Amino acid sequence: MQESPELLSAIYRHFREYFDMAERKRRWSITEDIPWDNCNKSLPPALADVVETFVAVELYLPDYLSKLIPQVRKNRGRAWMLANWGYEECKHSMALEDWLLKSGQRSEEQITDMHARVFDHEWNLPYDNAMGMLAYTTLQELATRIHYTRLRDEVKRAGGCPALEKALTLIATDEAAHADFFRRLFEIYLRHDRDAAVEQLREVINTFKMPAVHMLADSMKRMHDVQDLKIFTEEMFVKQVYIPVVTKLGVDRRELRRKKFRERVVMQAGTDLKP
Repeated sequence: MQESPELLSAIYRHFREYFDMAERKRRWSITEDIPWDNCNKSLPPALADVVETFVAVELYLPDYLSKLIPQVRKNRGRAWMLANWGYEECKHSMALEDWLLKSGQRSEEQITDMHARVFDHEWNLPYDNAMGMLAYTTLQELATRIHYTRLRDEVKRAGGCPALEKALTLIATDEAAHADFFRRLFEIYLRHDRDAAVEQLREVINTFKMPAVHMLADSMKRMHDVQDLKIFTEEMFVKQVYIPVVTKLGVDRRELRRKKFRERVVMQAGTDLKP
């Protein structure tokens, strides 16, 4: 897609609004804003396993950035947002890793071993164009927020941990801001070239997967941990990600209608999604 000076300017203004708001209202400190003295060291191991999975997925950050930024290096608003996004995501990983250590759920040796296992593999882009990756990120960031809020709910049900709950609340707030930014950015592209944007959105919805979990050595166990705790399911994707996103984007589901696509979505939701 050809990006005009007017489009690039609109995208950069959108980024500055996001950045300025984050600087005023949303920045937080790992060391100062999480009550580390209040770690519950008796949470079920299954919850720690899920936390470790989230840490591991975030460890692919060098791959995410090294593959995503070259797609948009001439688009300052998008490139600088990715740099800002990377800063916030590395903070998420560090906060959760700190909890694993401070709670006693993992040792330094176990963390080091996890890093080594992650870095044995390289993440690659699921879509080969910047519009496809924007459509993917629009959905993925909202799905990520749901993962963190659902995990926080499970922690509370398991007896609570003020430190982990606060970390998950701060992280989920960041993810909600990311989701809102990328959805609004996608709206800009919809106004610029609706057909191209809708086509990419259709492709991504039809093939969506969360990033990197399948690359981990024990990926099936990790995915089952998330599913067993009902932290994120296919039905949640349809009802809490797909439908809200397309509704807020103002995309009529008839624009997304293709036989294969509709069969998959209806099967996941267990409902008739006719508009």
